Amino acid sequence: MSILPVKNELGFFEIRLESIGGLGANLAGKMLAESGVLGHGLNGSNFSSYGSEKKGSPVKSFIRFCDAEVEIRDHSPIEQPHVIGVFHEALYKTVDVVSGLTGDGIVLVNSTRDFDEVKKDLKLTYGTLAIVDALSIAVEERTKVNTAMLGALFRICSFLNPDTMRDVIRKTFEKKYPHLVEPNIRTFDRGYNEVQFKTYEVPEHAEGRAFTRPVPQLGYQTQAIGGVMISQANSILKDLSGSRQGFIPEFHQEKCISCAACDTVCPDYCFVWEEGEDKRGRKQTFLKGIDYQYCKGCLKCVEACPTDALNDLREVIGYAKKHSIKQYFPFVGSEG
Repeated sequence: MSILPVKNELGFFEIRLESIGGLGANLAGKMLAESGVLGHGLNGSNFSSYGSEKKGSPVKSFIRFCDAEVEIRDHSPIEQPHVIGVFHEALYKTVDVVSGLTGDGIVLVNSTRDFDEVKKDLKLTYGTLAIVDALSIAVEERTKVNTAMLGALFRICSFLNPDTMRDVIRKTFEKKYPHLVEPNIRTFDRGYNEVQFKTYEVPEHAEGRAFTRPVPQLGYQTQAIGGVMISQANSILKDLSGSRQGFIPEFHQEKCISCAACDTVCPDYCFVWEEGEDKRGRKQTFLKGIDYQYCKGCLKCVEACPTDALNDLREVIGYAKKHSIKQYFPFVGSEG
């Protein structure tokens, strides 16, 4: 008798993880698939999709399970998952993370906000929403978000035995990183126990979210010769907020001596300066604030600041927009 709670027409139970590079979604997918195959005798497969393999870039990890007698011959990306795990809330801005979700599907989100706010951002109308504060758990246990998300996913996938994942965690870390075994098991257990659920009534004949496949604006017939970047001020107009992993620098004007140590180590255009005069009437350039559009949350500026004018802050929705001081690029146009 099958232990899978639901299957699609091919006999698969499918999971899709939506994340950014650096949060460990690729490893989480591998460990989740390994647990189902080695611990429960299921057939399973895992593979990931990512671009430049760098921190902050969008990542998708796919997991398929089926009964032992069913062969997996489908290795295409999962378009209609039963479960979706969202590792980073900022993905809402650029990626339709719940695209293709089945009518009775479950969405797991790493968040500190309440269910109705997250539901509104995801544009969900019905189904089950699960929320876990995976970032706080990871920070407190000095591990990564992926293990806490795995704990929550195991609570959702009740057909999987948590003990099998604890064994996988030991096997994964004990040789190279034995000191990380127990912290990761604690992180997994906390994710399992601290995830919360809310179900929005599902209509009797509910249909899933239609899957949308992004289509590139340029193709082989329209691409500029030589790989030319045709968008004006390509670097200046970009938004790096989706790269942040939960922390941003907080600026205290009264402690700042405008030494520019922060700007020296900053990899982008975060710090905004203005000309003025000091107490003796001499011309001086003063730090005005931070343009969070360009902040990747690397916190190099916090390490470099000699006066504690910058400190790390757990980011909450809306903080960056409220406290951002915008850069002015006069030759770029109205968006600069």
